[in-house]
Amino acid sequence: MAEHRKRRWRRPTYRKPWSSGGRPAMRVAATLTLAGAATAGALETPAVADPEPTLAEVEDQVDALHREAAEATEAFNAATETAERAEEDLADLADRATRRTEELNAARDSLGAHASASYRASGLPAGLALALASDPDEYLRRAAVLDRAGDRQARAVSDLGAKLRGIEQLRDEADQRTEELAAARLEADRQRETVEERLAEAEELLATRTAEERERLLADGAEDGERNRAARDEARPAASDEATSARGAAAVAFAMAQLGKPYGWGSTGPNSFDCSGLTQSAWASAGVSLPRTSYSQATAGARVSRSQLAPGDLVFYYADNSHVAMYIGGGQIVHAARSGTPVRLADVDSMPFNGATRPA
Repeated sequence: MAEHRKRRWRRPTYRKPWSSGGRPAMRVAATLTLAGAATAGALETPAVADPEPTLAEVEDQVDALHREAAEATEAFNAATETAERAEEDLADLADRATRRTEELNAARDSLGAHASASYRASGLPAGLALALASDPDEYLRRAAVLDRAGDRQARAVSDLGAKLRGIEQLRDEADQRTEELAAARLEADRQRETVEERLAEAEELLATRTAEERERLLADGAEDGERNRAARDEARPAASDEATSARGAAAVAFAMAQLGKPYGWGSTGPNSFDCSGLTQSAWASAGVSLPRTSYSQATAGARVSRSQLAPGDLVFYYADNSHVAMYIGGGQIVHAARSGTPVRLADVDSMPFNGATRPA
């Protein structure tokens, strides 16, 4: 695939001849012009349409469009992941707000009951209440209890204020998460449109070629990968053909079991996958949680060099890490390449290598 975006070929615009139903003034003007040109012996040569693009030019354009679609897919995945986190945060905030509200209502009820009892008890002046009390000692004991209860009431009022402030803070956080959710959904929609537009353009170009040519255009550049690997093998120690852990072996087994399943942008299986969806699901089957996008996966796990690759390692391509595959040994990767191709094997050097990680 082309590493950088190339200028897109656009279908040429053909000039239509004048029809007999055109405007009279235009027909007269055209007649006079042609008559004058004929008199001078200098009739202009009719415009010639641009030639159809070559297969190589179409290949470049299809590669560029699929690269843009892949970048937009990972951006869509990132926006979707952000939206999902915001939704989870909102649900958690709602639960916390419900519990805090119940605690607040219980504190209010308790404080109200205590205030009513205190009001009834303090209805008479203290001296008169003592004089009328049948048991002065009992009165004094109750007065001491009420005094201590007053301290507790003051603390209860303070706690009530803290609960109110806590609920307000939860509401502010919920408002912020709601804004983040709305922004993430808008971004996801924007990236979805980009993906669909680029894929539609690529399909339009592919439709101009034969079935055999389309199959060639959708290949992974295995021949280039073989040439690149042959040229580099002398300078690079051979990578390992054995996984460094049971989890790595399990991830490879899962990924290999998906061979032949269709590419589906934004999909994590089980029926279709995009590149990061396949690697995420493969490692999840081995009990390791990975982020959703190729960009985030590039920072998950330990970095390994090209010569240290072992089955299960994640291999990232292009300068922006917009494509990820899984190394399976023997100089091969398994990956969900792009729209129109199934999950398949390819040479590890079939795309511009940018780094690798070992999740576990």
